[in-house]
Amino acid sequence: MAMISKEEINNIRNSVDIVDIVSGYLPLTRKGKNYFGVCPFHDDNNPSMSVSQEKQIYTCFSCGATGNVFKFVMDYENVTFPEAIKIVASKAGIDTNINISKNNVVLKHQNLYDIYNIAFKFYHNNINTSSGSAAKAYLQSRQINDDIIKEFGIGLATTDRSLLTKLLINKKYNYKELLNSGLVINSSNGYNDIYYNRIMFPLWDTKGNVVGFSGRVYHGEDNYKYINTKETPIFKKGELLYNYHRAKDECRRTNVVIIMEGFMDVIRAYTIGYKNVIATMGTAITKEHALLIKKLAKDVILCFDGDAAGAKATNSCIEELGKVGVIPHIVRLEENLDPDEYILKYGQARFKTKIDNPISVMDFKMQEMKKDKNFASNEDLSKYVNDVLKELVNINDDILKELTLKKISDESNLNIDFLREKLDNMTEKKEVLPSNVIIAKPRKKINMNKYVVAERNLLYYMLKDPKVIKMYNKKITYMPTEKYRLLGREISYFYKVNGYINVADLISEIANNDELMEAISDVSMISLKDDYTIDEIDDYIRAIREYNVNYERERLTKKIKDSNDPIEKVQLAQKIVELKIREDKYERD
Repeated sequence: MAMISKEEINNIRNSVDIVDIVSGYLPLTRKGKNYFGVCPFHDDNNPSMSVSQEKQIYTCFSCGATGNVFKFVMDYENVTFPEAIKIVASKAGIDTNINISKNNVVLKHQNLYDIYNIAFKFYHNNINTSSGSAAKAYLQSRQINDDIIKEFGIGLATTDRSLLTKLLINKKYNYKELLNSGLVINSSNGYNDIYYNRIMFPLWDTKGNVVGFSGRVYHGEDNYKYINTKETPIFKKGELLYNYHRAKDECRRTNVVIIMEGFMDVIRAYTIGYKNVIATMGTAITKEHALLIKKLAKDVILCFDGDAAGAKATNSCIEELGKVGVIPHIVRLEENLDPDEYILKYGQARFKTKIDNPISVMDFKMQEMKKDKNFASNEDLSKYVNDVLKELVNINDDILKELTLKKISDESNLNIDFLREKLDNMTEKKEVLPSNVIIAKPRKKINMNKYVVAERNLLYYMLKDPKVIKMYNKKITYMPTEKYRLLGREISYFYKVNGYINVADLISEIANNDELMEAISDVSMISLKDDYTIDEIDDYIRAIREYNVNYERERLTKKIKDSNDPIEKVQLAQKIVELKIREDKYERD
């Protein structure tokens, strides 16, 4: 990988405005001199992330996420620091000579990634040989042409169960590694490939690395239609979304993401021009999925299978997305068809009409509540009305509530004032958490005594003014709190090497150190006036020195108490006296 100098990194950072970059990922609103938005790094339903145009950093006042433009792109895009530099440089229109090829990026579990990359090439090559003619004919019968086969890396595991195993052994991987990969099995016949006689669909992580496969039968066999790779350190279905790496740019460009259940649905939608489609791969949506989806686009459309199972999955997805503040729209397909089947049967135009006219969550739930209900039956009608009201208790949108009440009033012939009163009674009984309650990342608690306050305030002004750094260097030898001690040293070193201090540039150098980033976060959340007096800085230094003196005095006093040597006790007592004299001198100076 071509090296990039610190000066180049800082020049790239200075060439962009963090507000412009962050607002390209999520909406920001100006309040005072800073900009605020919903934090994408935790379950945030309220704008708790502040972006400072002056400092060129962001800070979340709930979870503590803090950084400069590179750190934001790293965490949002799930990329490395060099990749983040390249992304930011690209947005600034700057050409860099950083080569971010996958071959040059060393990953944890590198051998697993390499094994899957070899398997991917092996399977994809197979489908383009004579052994793959039947599989290719099957795909073409499903209107999957050569371009799509290439685009999605579709491959084939042949009937020979030894080929991949032999290839990987020849590549010097041992049997333990092969078994751990989930691609090889040890049976009574020895070591063999897990997959055979199946069309292979590669599965990617968010960065575009192949981390798994789904093998599909294509001769109409009765055994399992799909077999997915077992979970490994690099493949966890609860953390991955199919086609995410390919769809993310289009999702952010259009600000719309369409979510489906299966990868064949995604591939079919892709063939008719929908590039902003991802899939949950048939698994229940998780919190990790929801946070990834939240990062992709403001408008979320759920287009799951049209059957009862698809409706259940839609409900589950609505609930999980709601926990992270995302309210989706819904597309329901007739005749129990999945998106792949629907597009093949009715074509692009009709599917487009569906996508362009999704229904609200409330309308979807009301449709589901009506199923199997006989409105001529008072019992069924009563259950339907009560079910709708229970849902409305959780809705904060007063207009939506009123529209829904009017609708069920028309459907049931019940007086709307009666329905309003009933809803009000139900709302009063429900214990509702305040809307600003957020589940934030737990952090180690620090007792906020005067010494910690002094440390933080001193660091705050050190990050603003070299004069304070010089006072720190001259008068402070030890900060009481470890992470603040480390940050103080880092600030001092940065100034010594560079001759200036800038928090955004400093972050570029410490972005991968969690403890230092947590300390920066703590200091960034302090609200102090920009101007300071020398007396104020001296007060902070005096408090820190007081802590150190008290700590040292207590340590020496304890040693005197524990010592049985009279001479040692006199020496220790003399040290306490010298400590007092030194501090008295400092106070006079």
